[in-house]
Amino acid sequence: MRAVALLFLAFAASLPAQQAPYDVFPPAEAPYYRVRYEASTTPGELVFPVNYTVWVPPGVKSLRGVIVHQHGCGEGSCKSGLTGAFDLHWQALAKKHDCALLAPSYEQPDKANCQLWCDPRNGSDTAFQKSLVDLGAKSGHPELATVPWALWGHSGGGHWAGGMVLLHPDRIAAAWLRSGVPPLTASTGKPNPYTIPDASLQVPVMCNLGTKEGVTEKTGRFAGGWAGVDAFFTAMRAKGALIGVAIDPFTAHECGNQRYLAIPWLDACLTARLPGKGSKSLKPMNSGDAWIAPVHLAEPEVIAPVPAAKFTGALERSVWLPNEVIARAWTQYVKDTAIADTTPPPAPTLLQVKANELTWEADADLESGLASFIIERDGQFLANVPEAGKNPFGRPIFQNLQYSDTPTQPIVPMHFTDTTAEAGKTHQYRVIAVNTVGLKSR
Repeated sequence: MRAVALLFLAFAASLPAQQAPYDVFPPAEAPYYRVRYEASTTPGELVFPVNYTVWVPPGVKSLRGVIVHQHGCGEGSCKSGLTGAFDLHWQALAKKHDCALLAPSYEQPDKANCQLWCDPRNGSDTAFQKSLVDLGAKSGHPELATVPWALWGHSGGGHWAGGMVLLHPDRIAAAWLRSGVPPLTASTGKPNPYTIPDASLQVPVMCNLGTKEGVTEKTGRFAGGWAGVDAFFTAMRAKGALIGVAIDPFTAHECGNQRYLAIPWLDACLTARLPGKGSKSLKPMNSGDAWIAPVHLAEPEVIAPVPAAKFTGALERSVWLPNEVIARAWTQYVKDTAIADTTPPPAPTLLQVKANELTWEADADLESGLASFIIERDGQFLANVPEAGKNPFGRPIFQNLQYSDTPTQPIVPMHFTDTTAEAGKTHQYRVIAVNTVGLKSR
């Protein structure tokens, strides 16, 4: 007997990074689409092969934008990009705004020069825009080539996303730069620095890094991270840019719990900026909604943000935040990353029972993602799926997490086998979703 599916949340498995070879992909069948380009030997073009995978929300009539989830440098991080478009939490953000979710995967060999793709001027900008045309044709959404972009990038991906803000500010709704920024003329000693165009000052940007990247810990592999981020942030903010900085109090270069601030922050920016019906132009942020806080480094207490009109500190050392809700979330994030959520996740759907095999579908909770499922049989608890959550980088989630904030391979299925079901007896099942703060669906 089939029951209406219900969803609740427990804590799900995040295993250590599992690196697949570049020729091992999750299947790209609708609503997923993929293109691959070979390396070029033409000067100025991309010297590495690259895959682009896009997810298009089922049933969407016309896309309003594309959210780009860009991995970082190194062979392992590049391979992790193969699963970026399959992330249920990022899909929830894309679905809310009728956006596609796109994840590149550059085939950078071990120890190769990352600048050859993470600087978009070295051919990755052109390849990216070509992929939007080709994926638009494959998916039946040619508007993919012209809609605005919301960019998220880790490490070299942050360099790439920040560079795109400076190159194409009129196309970008917002950009989140985790542990990586592009070099500016103000950043001495960096090769090929960018200049700051006036239009880029109107693009919401958040610089995010771990305190162990040179903020409070001054030694180690990533100790130089803060100097570059600080130079970029200060140069932009001094000119009035809509830019902030959020320092993770626990991590180094790994992404930690940043998605629980990044996704709501991008949600707020997309809500404010995506073009209205009949328009192709991004809207400006409403200055009356902004809140401001001093940069928080290592003080024992966070100085609370205030409405922009009430802030009296130094502009170049102030954090721009899009609204009061995000200001409160930022305050919690820089304290302990434990951003609160009071709303339960969506309930699962399409529960099917065939013999003793259960399958279902579920959307992630926009604020807190998806941690696990509870299986009930005949009104009684039967199992947690997975049994115990693991995540070396932050809150455990159902799909597990790799270093560059993408699901592990193979993609974890929504599936459960009831090995204790009695032969010949009819059972009734329910599936309940649990988000990463432990709230259960109806």
